[in-house]
Amino acid sequence: MSVTQTPTTGNAGQQYPKLSVIIVTYNAVKYLQNCLDSIYRQRYPNIEIVVKDGGSTDGTVELLQNNADKLGFWKSEKDKGIYDAMNTALDHVTGQWVYFIGADDELFDEFSTMAFELQDPNAIYYGSVLCKGKKFSGLVTPYQIAKYGIYHQAVIYPKIVFDKYRYDTKFVVRADHVLNINCASDKDLKFIFKDYIIANFNHTGISQGYVDQPFEDVQSAMVLKHFGFKIWCRFLFWRFKNNRRRAKA
Repeated sequence: MSVTQTPTTGNAGQQYPKLSVIIVTYNAVKYLQNCLDSIYRQRYPNIEIVVKDGGSTDGTVELLQNNADKLGFWKSEKDKGIYDAMNTALDHVTGQWVYFIGADDELFDEFSTMAFELQDPNAIYYGSVLCKGKKFSGLVTPYQIAKYGIYHQAVIYPKIVFDKYRYDTKFVVRADHVLNINCASDKDLKFIFKDYIIANFNHTGISQGYVDQPFEDVQSAMVLKHFGFKIWCRFLFWRFKNNRRRAKA
């Protein structure tokens, strides 16, 4: 089932670039309305909401039907996981900017503050998020991108990123990290940090405690390829210490 609406931003919104907010969800009806309401409350006047549901059976479809007049597009059908759903949603965005949020997450008012400052079409803008009341991650270095990545709820991408890259679905929970590694070494792109806390990240999904072994197997080679020898050496030393710590635990 899918529904496409004509977004209604009003004349005031037309002077601002359209920002497409993607929600990927599955059986999260108890959280989804709160997430949607946090988007509806935003001051930024040109937001398109795209929802890809994985064929939920908990009332999510009915909730989406009740919100259909405020959604740019929504679809409910089985998919092959989070990143397959994200790739499907990307086929339906019409904005110049793209942002991903989980159904159990919530936008803060500073999301709009940051959205008003989107200017460079070749820049990936990122801020911070709250997780369990703690701020993550602030300004990050290339080494930190190589090691940990950036919380995807902190990042607003220019659409051109997804004209060039898509999420690699062989990774279960780390394909967004892979995307940011690719972007960090792309000479046509750059990262710009804005010191705003733009969302609350409710760390309860599949990524909680999940080890994405295919990513673990290739991360070292990716770090060397995209960040060079110096950062790769730092990464290997960090991984060695981390593995020793785990072995002693």
